[in-house]
Amino acid sequence: MPKQVHKEGEAYRYMENASELLKAASIEGNFYSDKKPVREAFGTAYFAMLEAINEVLIKKGLTVKELPKSVDGYRAALQKYVSVNNGKLLREFENLYETLHIGGYYRGLFRGVKLVKYAMKDTEDFIKKLLP
Repeated sequence: MPKQVHKEGEAYRYMENASELLKAASIEGNFYSDKKPVREAFGTAYFAMLEAINEVLIKKGLTVKELPKSVDGYRAALQKYVSVNNGKLLREFENLYETLHIGGYYRGLFRGVKLVKYAMKDTEDFIKKLLP
């Protein structure tokens, strides 16, 4: 996993936690040998992405009670408050949602080291776009 620059905030803290989970996971060849820590890392990275969106929405004036409570709510909030003129950000969110939450965490489909590292890097890049 690429070395991260430490930044303040929950999103970056979650990404650091995901990185630590992967560092502790054993690798055999080009695959993680145990999918449990990999699934946990994907779930943690997904929460990092949501925390970044939450932080942006709070900066835009939403209260904690008004934050989205579902993936559909996050889609709508991103469209309304963040990516009004940038559909690319919403597409990135969709891709990360499917990769991190559905494929990586929920179904546990990904164990290839390169694929996992690319997913983590893409998540970190998404967060940096929201929280420069």
